[in-house]
Amino acid sequence: MIAQDRWLLIDDDTAFLQILQRALSRQGIDATATHCHSEALHALEDQVFRKCVLDLNLAGESGLQLLPELLAKQPDLDILVLTGYGSIATAVEAMRRGAVNYLCKPVTVHQLLCGFEALTKTPELREEPPSVEEMEWEHIQRVLNEHDGNVSATARVLHMHRRTLQRKLQKHSRWRN
Repeated sequence: MIAQDRWLLIDDDTAFLQILQRALSRQGIDATATHCHSEALHALEDQVFRKCVLDLNLAGESGLQLLPELLAKQPDLDILVLTGYGSIATAVEAMRRGAVNYLCKPVTVHQLLCGFEALTKTPELREEPPSVEEMEWEHIQRVLNEHDGNVSATARVLHMHRRTLQRKLQKHSRWRN
């Protein structure tokens, strides 16, 4: 199989990986599923991949930290970052580190394929400005990202009680799911 047909999937959710791998197989795409940082790097030593779907949160590990390591091993790899907790701050950071696109879960195979194809298209802009709640969420995500996901350090910088920040993060994750 040529590298163009081979994808690397990195996600800690086994059920999601199995479903995605089967769905890609039906599209004629050979996909290798990995569950963590070390498995993904090991897979890159054995095979050449053209595309990679990388989860942002890998059971406590950051997909953002793994991203440059993947590109160091295979510089031509197109990496699409997936997350259940999307924010502009993490999207910008993913792109800065070399991702070609960033999508929020849940996604279909069609959306993934379009996510890789969208590299040549101009994105549509919103007509209305973000709400105060959206701006607050973006600011929290930016500071959280600057502190490598450390909630206590983020709360100190934001002059917010740690539990208050945890409640905001948990509340927003319910909106997304």
